[in-house]
Amino acid sequence: MKFRRISAAAAAVAAITLTLSGCSGSDSGSGTTTAQGFPETLTLAAIPAENSSDLKASYDPLIKLLEKETGAKVEFVQASDYAGVVEGMIADNVDLAFFGPFAYVVAGVNGAKITPVGAVIKDQGAPPGYQSYGLARADEANINGLKDFAGKKVCFVDPGSTSGFLYPTAGLIEAGVLKSGSEADISAAMSPVYAGGHDSSALAIANGDCDAGFAFDTMVDKTMIAKGDLKPGQLKTVWKSEMIAGSVFAANDSLGTEAIDKLRSIFTTKANVANFEAEGFCTGDACRITDERAWGVAPVDNSDYDGVRHVCDVTGSDKCKG
Repeated sequence: MKFRRISAAAAAVAAITLTLSGCSGSDSGSGTTTAQGFPETLTLAAIPAENSSDLKASYDPLIKLLEKETGAKVEFVQASDYAGVVEGMIADNVDLAFFGPFAYVVAGVNGAKITPVGAVIKDQGAPPGYQSYGLARADEANINGLKDFAGKKVCFVDPGSTSGFLYPTAGLIEAGVLKSGSEADISAAMSPVYAGGHDSSALAIANGDCDAGFAFDTMVDKTMIAKGDLKPGQLKTVWKSEMIAGSVFAANDSLGTEAIDKLRSIFTTKANVANFEAEGFCTGDACRITDERAWGVAPVDNSDYDGVRHVCDVTGSDKCKG
């Protein structure tokens, strides 16, 4: 299967998952639009970067903004994996989605017709981007770089994760641990574990369930420490990737050029902590959006993800293929 291109039965399950609250605006077929030119309902889908029973809470300020600016009702769907969101886009069951960089690239490879409308940024004025960390327990004297991951039990996040799989795979190839990014080579070089979330990967390392592994920077440096899930200094960072293009909001092209242009303007000029607070949607840290706890959204182009495409070429990962 391509990027876990799912079977007809699995696709049906994904479609059901992504339409629990009804059809998306792009496939409703009614032709009815708001005064601002949007479908009456917009479906926004995302998957959690960490184990979360209420991912929607981190999108509430954005949902309120979108409903005010578009006149549409925004239905939020927490999908179980990247494949479900990609299939939802292809089937026109999803109008907007929040993708990691790898998932965004692979969505296009798999035939999703989407346009980026903005990438998240950590703080006001910061460039969109983040890093993957290679991690081990601080007291693990025998793991001090990626070359030491050979033969170990290694936690990845998800085969569709940029910082939890793709960039780590490229790093392991450069370190001489892997010959390629194929599942067979990975399994031959180490015992891979797919933790499902960045927090789960980090916790598995901290608890000794994995000898080493990967997660993205702010999850380890800030989020998990603030929650008390990790103690400062409990894990050590033995590798850092190059800067990765930021996670991105993408719109289904079926919405039309005019609507997408309006969404781009909404996301890049109004979807930020300062405006959310000014509108009375939230206060303080509750105004940070997505489970990346982003300050806001910055302009981005499709070409900004060419670095991800290059890493796909380097790794030869079958997850990159259509």
